[in-house]
Amino acid sequence: MDGGRQKIQYDLAFASRERGEAPASYAGGTEPDRAERSVESRVTTERIMEEVCERENLMRALKRVISNKGSPGIDEMSVEELRGYLRKHWPDMRDKLLGGTYKPQPVKRVEIPKEGGGVRKLGIPTVVDRFIQQAMLQVLQWQWDPTFSDHSFGFRPGRSAHDAVARAQEYVIAGYGSVVDLDLEKFFDRVNHDKLMGQIAQRIGDKRCLKLIRAFLNAGVMEDGLVSPTEEGTPQGGPLSPLLSNIVLDDLDRELERRGHRFVRYADDCNIYVRSERAGHRVMEGVSRFITKKLKLKVNGEKSAVGKASNRQFLGFGFTGGKTPKRRISSKAVKRFKERVRKLTRRTRGGEMKRMVSDLSVYLRGWIGYFGFCETPSVLRDLDSWVRRRMRCVVWKRWKRGRTRFAELRKRDVGKELAAKMAGSAHGPWRLSRSQAMSIALPNVFFASLGLRSLAVAFTP
Repeated sequence: MDGGRQKIQYDLAFASRERGEAPASYAGGTEPDRAERSVESRVTTERIMEEVCERENLMRALKRVISNKGSPGIDEMSVEELRGYLRKHWPDMRDKLLGGTYKPQPVKRVEIPKEGGGVRKLGIPTVVDRFIQQAMLQVLQWQWDPTFSDHSFGFRPGRSAHDAVARAQEYVIAGYGSVVDLDLEKFFDRVNHDKLMGQIAQRIGDKRCLKLIRAFLNAGVMEDGLVSPTEEGTPQGGPLSPLLSNIVLDDLDRELERRGHRFVRYADDCNIYVRSERAGHRVMEGVSRFITKKLKLKVNGEKSAVGKASNRQFLGFGFTGGKTPKRRISSKAVKRFKERVRKLTRRTRGGEMKRMVSDLSVYLRGWIGYFGFCETPSVLRDLDSWVRRRMRCVVWKRWKRGRTRFAELRKRDVGKELAAKMAGSAHGPWRLSRSQAMSIALPNVFFASLGLRSLAVAFTP
């Protein structure tokens, strides 16, 4: 079906707002520009659901949910089926939303492995509920984001992890070389619903919206065919959850600002920068007490610590020592990088080398897009060399037998004597992968011809 016909069908389903309804919401979807802090209009905050149900807002929400793809919820409806469902059921859904009677379905429990070990529990809403959450997010974020702290960077339009790391670097350069590294234990699972709803009620007066947010929080979780109630937490997986997490931690931001601290918060990862470790321990004790007693959350004692900024990592980055600390890639991030590359290039994977390189390049492109923000190009050059050595090792293992290895080396312009010495070598593949013969047989240009991305070339200081 062509785009024009789809738009007509959207228009039929999403009726235009009548004159006198709530003012038009932000036209940029989930990415409004940051604005100065301002007091919200009571008229606007009491008619949130009218803004949510406006045609333009709904069309942007539908487009976003479809583009995000994602897994089905408990009803097994896919994002591809969402358009057809809304064409048929939207008028009834709209009446329920505006009447305050809409009831979300339970979320689907999904567990995904964490990079550092363990699992992260996600709650996947149905695509219909994701659509409604997205429509709400576009309206609420536009109103709430300008009121958040300048020290908050996570899940906010116009702000990124890179911005957070750069701000932290500014503090370290200014002489605040010790850091109070706070990690909240199971933050998304421990959010107190009553406290969160109290914070939201201070911002909006639309009781239908408040009731719906409470319904999303209490919708329950389906796991192994059984639905369990949710009495606390904001399940990760829905579009609205990140915004609600910033509402919860806005009180922490305001308290740290009141105390005059230099800090950076990205979601539940908060670093406070001080001049000495002695001051850091004092701050850790006071802030931990506030988090426990006032926010009803728990500080993870194992992951939280006070130390030199050069010895800690923040969002995958660390800082060098000296008078002008530079951004570097953390040792944990380098370790995870190598583990991922090994997995993508394992010998048992099979298939053509070109396909392996293609999949690897997709990962490298995303990785350098984030970690290219570092200021230590030598690390990228070393990793670049390591990746190519890894690829030569994989090829050498694939050749298997001595006779095959000799023939392949000769075919690639390796001298007869050197090829024979290599083919009969008792050394292991990893050692041989950095030999002169393998560099001749499989030079960097060979991997470049297959499309392998270079990390060193991608670096832009």
